Amino acid sequence: MQVQFSMSTSPVTNPFNLMKDRPRDLLRGAVFAALVLCPVDGQIANESQAKATSPAFERLDNYVLDYTHAGSQLKDHIYERSRRHFTAGDAARDAVQTPDAVKRRQQELRRNLVASLGGLPASDTPLNARITGAVQGRGFVIEKVIFESRPKHYVTANLYMPSQRNGRRTAAVLVLLGHNATGKSAPVYQSLCQTLVEAGLIVFAVDPIGQGERLSYYEADLKQPTVRAGTGEHDYAGAQSRFLGDSLGRYFLHDAMRGIDYLLTRTEIDPEKIGVTGSSGGGTQTSLVMLADPRIAAAAPATFIMNRDSYQRTGQAQDAEQIWPGFTSAGYDHEDILLAVAPKPVCVLAVTADFFPIEGTRRTVSRVRRIWDLFNRTDALEFVEVESTHTYTPVLQKAAARFFAKHLLGRDVDLTDFQSSPFPEKDLQCTESGQVRGELAGAEFVFEATLARLKEAEDRRSKVPVADRRTQELQWLRTQVFNGREACDLNPRVIERNTVIEDFEVDIAYWWTQRNLANLGMLVRPRQRPATLPVTIAIWDDGTRALSRHADWLRKECGKGRAVFVVNLAGVGPLAADPINTRRPGGFYDTYHKLADDLTWIGDSLIALHTYETLLALDVLSQWPDLETQGVHLYGNGRMGVHAKLAAILDPRISGCGWTGGFTFADIVRDRNYESLNVKWFILPGILQHFDLGEL
Repeated sequence: MQVQFSMSTSPVTNPFNLMKDRPRDLLRGAVFAALVLCPVDGQIANESQAKATSPAFERLDNYVLDYTHAGSQLKDHIYERSRRHFTAGDAARDAVQTPDAVKRRQQELRRNLVASLGGLPASDTPLNARITGAVQGRGFVIEKVIFESRPKHYVTANLYMPSQRNGRRTAAVLVLLGHNATGKSAPVYQSLCQTLVEAGLIVFAVDPIGQGERLSYYEADLKQPTVRAGTGEHDYAGAQSRFLGDSLGRYFLHDAMRGIDYLLTRTEIDPEKIGVTGSSGGGTQTSLVMLADPRIAAAAPATFIMNRDSYQRTGQAQDAEQIWPGFTSAGYDHEDILLAVAPKPVCVLAVTADFFPIEGTRRTVSRVRRIWDLFNRTDALEFVEVESTHTYTPVLQKAAARFFAKHLLGRDVDLTDFQSSPFPEKDLQCTESGQVRGELAGAEFVFEATLARLKEAEDRRSKVPVADRRTQELQWLRTQVFNGREACDLNPRVIERNTVIEDFEVDIAYWWTQRNLANLGMLVRPRQRPATLPVTIAIWDDGTRALSRHADWLRKECGKGRAVFVVNLAGVGPLAADPINTRRPGGFYDTYHKLADDLTWIGDSLIALHTYETLLALDVLSQWPDLETQGVHLYGNGRMGVHAKLAAILDPRISGCGWTGGFTFADIVRDRNYESLNVKWFILPGILQHFDLGEL
């Protein structure tokens, strides 16, 4: 059967392009205020909310399902699945009992991590490194370096060189920075670098993407970015890359590895004695390097190492480069970050009052010690914790410096009385203006890299015969939607019947789509009707909370002699998830963002789960003998309508699908200033490597 589609995707109604063609002055602020918009009832904000509502249907808008508490179900479903993977991962690591088994797991880790990030960009392009100036410090010189990790992707960095060197090659430490907008010039990181150089180490501090001099959304005429620096930018650009199957981590890791490439060009540095450290987001980057780059001789990850189980239960979201797709479902955890470099020297640095739970840190270090024991290198794994909240404290800095001096320089250092002296930010800038964007001609960032990846994917797809492409598309989509689902009895029940609204009767039902995960639907039928009715299943923003806003459409559809089944998918409408953090609904890092990321860790997504639930809604129709269960139509409205379109491709019982206010995934990727509101709901990772909605 061929499904008939209709879809509106004009720029005016496309909900992911609401910011197009607006004056420049409206682009100010963090992600154009998308980070502070608060949608109705914590659900999807859409232009349909502005339409007049129907008083007759309004009482159903506020319907509360009191047969089951839905507020915790989505979280519980995701957490329970995750916990099963945590347990399996512990068992897999416990089975590693020999040095050879450790080495095999290390190889597997590197291979699988890089693949999960979307692979790494090429590292065979010229660095084109240059020194743009120098600053004299007390016992050291800071060289201001710019290199290209990829063509036109400029990385700004400071190289700290000890003034007293014996002329022989010596050790260096790559410093990867946490989420501070000023990057390498932040006082805490200047202090770290100066402490390390005081210990006799060469130090290379690199500005991360979206920080320091590398703000991707900086506008020279505004003299400010249009997207908040650091985490705001990371998730803004990172969300787009997910549609190509990429994680922002691939670019962070690649920049760090190219930083090591630069260190290897310096004749002052011993290539066998390069260490790496970083705190918080820099701890994340340090961990990625530990997992992926065997050139590292020693590592000191700070204020990051914990374990996934302990952090998941905090309810907090993480930054885009900190989410590693499928890492948990593959059986990996933070123990594997440390295991990846065994038996090389590692010093885990932690604070007791971190938002990264210290209990997880202690458990991870305790469990992984035996790996160093297998190599008779117990003393090479160190653990330092101090009383503090989240920061790379001076005590931890000195501990790191002593650790690297011991293992890379072969000597003990006394830093008891050392105090750093930070420079003004401008003194450490590698560019004249303080920003790569707008100063270095043709400078590119993650957005441009994602565009290039999209073009590569589209070019590759265009060369595949249409029939073959369609078969591959359906197979891929089916895998995404059904993978990891556990079939359960729907156990549908109609809990209210024949509620009269105008000339209609409304029945209310709920059912189970996964064990302990409910959906809810309202069936609207004309009071005067024939013995059997064809059905349209409606999927729209806010579900039955928006019933009154769609009253005109309901009247028209029922007027055609059809029943309408309005479905609330998990977390939608009256099934809204209880808040698990304090972030305002709708923006980055809110409850749904966090749950979407938790699904990413186990190789799943909200959009795949919701598409699966849309398909199960067809099975619920059998509860009404007067409904025709073949030739079902689907109707989508707003962003949530994407599930109707994806479901229609997969089930032959669906004979038609309409979608108002639709979009294509490529629209989101191509728009530098896309609307980010609730985008995590609709990321189907890697879809653009296979097809886009307009091609189905």
